Amino acid sequence: MYSHAVADGYLTKDENPALKVPKPRRLPSTRGALADAKLAELNAAAASSGNDPELDALLLRLYTETACRRGGALALRPVDLDEEQCLVRLREKGETERWQPVSPTLMQYLQQHAHERGASGRRDGQLLRYRNGTPVTRRRYDHLSTRMGDILTWVATQQISIHWLRHTTLTWVERNFGYAIAQAYAGHAEGGSDAGTTVRYVRAKLSEVAAALAALTGEPHPMQ
Repeated sequence: MYSHAVADGYLTKDENPALKVPKPRRLPSTRGALADAKLAELNAAAASSGNDPELDALLLRLYTETACRRGGALALRPVDLDEEQCLVRLREKGETERWQPVSPTLMQYLQQHAHERGASGRRDGQLLRYRNGTPVTRRRYDHLSTRMGDILTWVATQQISIHWLRHTTLTWVERNFGYAIAQAYAGHAEGGSDAGTTVRYVRAKLSEVAAALAALTGEPHPMQ
């Protein structure tokens, strides 16, 4: 509110009282990588419960393979699928856009999902849909997290959300393939830190991200 008042000329910058109030310290995130056994439990529970287990299983695989953000998955369209090269175009926060490798199996599932749920005829429409053709919304994620918490006690206790899958995949990539490839895998912009500055000189190629995905999924990728 005060920023708008300054921008509109009602206050000068020096008269802005909000600048005199220290910002609260940001606490460290409690999110982290899931162990393989816990990830398997999560996938098994999602694929065997609820009113649309096929959709939920697809969501979890999409997040695990691409480490995308929620907005990137919801913005995915049939036109964003490059079937030949097994790439999906992710459009995420900050108006960023990138091509992300996926396994041939996931590409097949995405194509099948689009065809069966009426998305393939709307090339610029949302890809992820319910059985009746209605586009998936953010409420599906809340429903999924709540259901997983009802089935798996540790999910409710630790307040596990689907975003933990992004942490899980990126941690695995960093441990096995290094920081530069993990940064590219995540779609992170180059920052001003020492690590970010160094990555400008050792920027990972898309083929290297594809190699990390192939190791993660155990499937060869066309870009290798």
